[in-house]
Amino acid sequence: MSDTRPIVPGDWGLLCLLSLLWGGSFFFAKVALSEVPPLTIVLARVAIAASALWLYLRLRGTPIPSTAATWWAFCGMGFLNNLLPFTLIFWGQTFIESGLASIINATTPLFSILVAHFLAADERLSLYKLTGIALGIAGVVVLLGAQTSSAADGAVWGVLACLGAALSYGFANTFGRRFKRMGIAPAVGAFGQITATACMALPLVLIVDRPWQHGMPGLATWGALIGLALLSTALAYIIFFRLIATAGATNTSLVTLLIPISAVLLGAAFLGERLSALQLGGMALIGLGLVVLDGRLLPRSR
Repeated sequence: MSDTRPIVPGDWGLLCLLSLLWGGSFFFAKVALSEVPPLTIVLARVAIAASALWLYLRLRGTPIPSTAATWWAFCGMGFLNNLLPFTLIFWGQTFIESGLASIINATTPLFSILVAHFLAADERLSLYKLTGIALGIAGVVVLLGAQTSSAADGAVWGVLACLGAALSYGFANTFGRRFKRMGIAPAVGAFGQITATACMALPLVLIVDRPWQHGMPGLATWGALIGLALLSTALAYIIFFRLIATAGATNTSLVTLLIPISAVLLGAAFLGERLSALQLGGMALIGLGLVVLDGRLLPRSR
């Protein structure tokens, strides 16, 4: 089946819902950061989500791998795709708005292509990829310029942290190819990497955050943590894999363009966040770069 199949109305609805769930992760994290340190938020997100995905797999009768090689792969993916980027994004959001963090996160496909070019033998840069990357880099430069002129302390560090998270996701996308070769179903891979992340995050939280020294979070923070875990992680993964099967990977990748819109709207509506003209310009350049990378503006060489 072609990966560029038309998107039916039902899949468009799921695509918009997925963008809302993943865009909402930046909103939920910003709310939780008012009372909970970044690493503790990471642990809460993956621990609750892992429990929900375990229940989902049990209800479907899907077996969970038990070999050491598989769980070592889960640990590698958990570090690159969850522990490191989640920590960087949440820490970065202590300096910058949730909407801006989501815009920077949208550069992930740019880093994915660059990493794959150097690490994967079947991925090479082409004209449209170079054009898309150049537009994305220009957008990042504009964002950095906007934050340099900002009076907010540490704003540039927040941008750099979110860029580091996008780079980590780029490595994760290449690393994750091995799961298909190992015959691991996507939902099982999601459960495995999230569970491995929880195991790696727990000692870090105990050493760094020492949660017993913090007060009990309020109701809004608990709601944000549960929403982050159940809605923006567990449910989002299930919808993502459903879209991969019905709409194809290429069409599903369009969610990258929609996530910043959801995050910016949520930040504006509930957190009072506003983006400057320079930030909107950077967002437009990154979005244009992603569309070019997707091949919908430039014909792909066959």
